[in-house]
Amino acid sequence: MTFQKLLREMTDLEALTGMPDPAYTCRQFSSYDRRSTDPAQPTDENWFANGDRGQFLRTEERNGEKEYVLMDADGPGAVVRLWSANPNDAGTCRIYLDGAAAPEIEASLEDLLGGKVDFCPAPIAGTRGRGWTAYLPIPYAKHCKITASQPDFYYHINYRTYEAGTRVRTFSMPAAQREARQILRQAERLASPEPAGSNAKRRGWQAAYQFELLPGATELWIAPEGAGEIVTLTCKAATEGDLPAALRGCLLEVIFDNAALPAVQAPLGDFFSTAPGINAFEALPCGVHEDGTMYSHWRMPYRDACTLRITNHTQRPVSLEGRIHLLPRRWDADSLYFHAKWRAERDILTRPRQDWTALQVEGKGRYVGLMLHMANPVKAWWGEGDEKIYVDGESFPSHFGTGSEDYFSYAWCDTQLFSHAYHNQVRCDGPANFGHTTVNRFHILDNIPFTTAFKFDIEVWHWEETKVSQSTVAYWYARPEARDGFAEPAAASLVLPDLPAPPVPKRVEGALEGEGMTVKITGGSFSNQTSQAWPWSNAEQLWWIDAKAGDALEATFTVAQAGRREVLASFTKAPDYGMAQLSLDGAKLGSPMDFFDTGVTVTPEVSLGVHDLPAGPHVLRVEITGSNPNAIPRHMFGLDYLRLKPVE
Repeated sequence: MTFQKLLREMTDLEALTGMPDPAYTCRQFSSYDRRSTDPAQPTDENWFANGDRGQFLRTEERNGEKEYVLMDADGPGAVVRLWSANPNDAGTCRIYLDGAAAPEIEASLEDLLGGKVDFCPAPIAGTRGRGWTAYLPIPYAKHCKITASQPDFYYHINYRTYEAGTRVRTFSMPAAQREARQILRQAERLASPEPAGSNAKRRGWQAAYQFELLPGATELWIAPEGAGEIVTLTCKAATEGDLPAALRGCLLEVIFDNAALPAVQAPLGDFFSTAPGINAFEALPCGVHEDGTMYSHWRMPYRDACTLRITNHTQRPVSLEGRIHLLPRRWDADSLYFHAKWRAERDILTRPRQDWTALQVEGKGRYVGLMLHMANPVKAWWGEGDEKIYVDGESFPSHFGTGSEDYFSYAWCDTQLFSHAYHNQVRCDGPANFGHTTVNRFHILDNIPFTTAFKFDIEVWHWEETKVSQSTVAYWYARPEARDGFAEPAAASLVLPDLPAPPVPKRVEGALEGEGMTVKITGGSFSNQTSQAWPWSNAEQLWWIDAKAGDALEATFTVAQAGRREVLASFTKAPDYGMAQLSLDGAKLGSPMDFFDTGVTVTPEVSLGVHDLPAGPHVLRVEITGSNPNAIPRHMFGLDYLRLKPVE
């Protein structure tokens, strides 16, 4: 196993259709809260503990400086994914291979994950949805240790361990330089993943289809006899009614080799990872073009026969058109069937917290991805839940994550849409996290083989006590004898969940909302934090996180009419908030303020003094000066609003 071979695997969908040779396991190191030890104690102090930051294996000292060990694994193996929400807090990342005293890779984690180093360019690495991810494969023959010079950050490290006796050529910088052209070629393919995933240049056998599917009707397509595989399936849907409802109400099933149960069974839009509705994105195994054409490049091999079946469970006709591309393929003892199955549940109570199972398989195969559709009736964040992946009967998960968005390779409950060959946020309605959100992640280089069993749980961990509805499509490959626990979807379930009108939060009269101001920062990151749990005006605040002492935030607000005003402000205090010096238009406002509290509190209005304010823009400057000795040193700051009270 070499660096060059691993590079090729980054876009090789065909390699997923058999068991890996040489065999390997795929596991994860992460900063998950180490208080999570016992599923029999489903509390926020144990199994659902949420302090998923600043956790590491141990501290070492090198050249008189501390290093925080994130990964320590024996080989032969390979690192296949690195992720962080705040690599700026990690300092220097060092990767030591095969017991060497000096690191083979030494760079700031921010540069490594941000695509700023020559051997790991974008989009092999990069930032999307405020999550930082690198998929550069790093093979090692004997051992791998990864450290950081600073401890207070979130991280995932996904890695393979090959079966004993596997020969691995350890990564080196000279080898990376020799493969510079192939690295750039793979970066280009990941930047345009749809053609990279297709087999359009290979002729094979292709069929176009076009038909109208009446309510209650079923359409069949039967492949020519003999062994083969589907390499491309496209579909464009139209209806006079509600297209999102039609895509949820038409059920797609694929049956291989006359099996009693379908291997693919999912609503049409969900199968293509775009539920609800048509949401354009371009990933390697599937996606949606701007014209609404959905595509799948998942390889689907079969031994003798293949049947596609689609049934319209809606009350309106649906027109479908597209094409199917087949290639000849030999079936052998290691060949795997492709699977994609849907699970949905309505009105899930967010208290008490629970683990929700998206996939459970008995048998042998590989896990390759997940789509999640969340219907959230409130603006508050729904996805603090960690993924927990159990392989081959593990009693404790070998993947224990740090949050739902972290699993999908973004961060900070970010609402921006993004697209990547391996992970996407294709829909996020808003305001904030209200409404429908759809995200996906495809495990290509970081696929997870299993030999006897596989289970994927994700925590239902919401900021508020409410009810949510969610659905998933799990993607995996498995041997013919493997079994899963999916029930056939009832026709009544193939309906999109209803959501209330977006809540109208209370606002303080005359408030200049912090979340509405134009903001500049010199460090950390900021966003609009939404929650009904605290009495913020408009249920939001301007939230600044991960700054350091000396960093500053400038928030600009506008005064409509000149006059003498008392400037009143409402702030947030919490255990991880810092101390800051406030200034208005360059003039300091008293002494530094301490925003530490033992719990999360919203202050009554605080007077920032009386000022003569001309009409036009004004700047509130917040400079971090440190933190309370009792505070968690994350230097957060939260501004709910300013209010300008006229003074005679």
